[in-house]
Amino acid sequence: MPLIKVSIAARDLQSADRVVAALAAPELPEPLASTTFEVPAGGYLVELYYDRDVAAAALEQALAGHGAQAGKPVLEALPETNWVAVSQAALPPVMAGRFIVHGSHDRARFLMRRMAIEIEAGEAFGTGHNATTTLCLRALDRLAHARNFRRVVDVGCGTGVLALAAARVFPKASVVATDNDPIATGIARDNVRLNRLLGRVAVIDATGFAHPRLRGPRADLVLANILPGPLIELAPVLRQRLVRGGVAVLCGLLTHQVREVAATYGSVGFHLIAKDTDAGWAALMVQRR
Repeated sequence: MPLIKVSIAARDLQSADRVVAALAAPELPEPLASTTFEVPAGGYLVELYYDRDVAAAALEQALAGHGAQAGKPVLEALPETNWVAVSQAALPPVMAGRFIVHGSHDRARFLMRRMAIEIEAGEAFGTGHNATTTLCLRALDRLAHARNFRRVVDVGCGTGVLALAAARVFPKASVVATDNDPIATGIARDNVRLNRLLGRVAVIDATGFAHPRLRGPRADLVLANILPGPLIELAPVLRQRLVRGGVAVLCGLLTHQVREVAATYGSVGFHLIAKDTDAGWAALMVQRR
């Protein structure tokens, strides 16, 4: 059902607070959110949002019981809208090394840039605006200046942005992106088509490397922008699925979590070759011995 917005005018801030307190009564539906702001013409406006039917008469009765100096509730049904997508439409492009990550609203600006990646995130993680994604892209750019890779796996791919970036910078590589969230893999497949990389990037539903597609030749580059716990659990499997001398970019951890993750990977046969930090986040580049 569409969201219901309830608007109530209040004489002053104290009355606005009484409105919010009155509508928190247990016999009324709990609002998803509420806001209070000053109106330029004078007074305050309280807005509440509900995801279920709410009766104006019940709201008026609750207000009367609290003696709030407020007007009658005005109810409005809001159209069903993907507010995540709407908010992302205004995001500026992200520059990370040679990569440019942008939305469809910037398509014309970057259409001819080979390292441009168009991402429609929807409900999946990874527009490039989070420091963890930017750190991974920067690491990928640095690696591409130093060596070539032929088999790349993006674990926990989200929107697929890292897999797409790998396919751009390593044009001869086979790239596989995995995620255990079917919403994410659906969005990643859409982004593969959007960036004209069908046949270059395969997106599969899997947790880590648990898929028949990943039982063949080992990867020489793994990108894992996940969380510290899953990164630690992945360490022994990742060592098995990487060739000797292969590299893994580990991200999704805060700077204070670096020591534990680095120690875990060191204990299973990796050595740290680089570390990058940004806004309290860190990315580790490790190599299998």
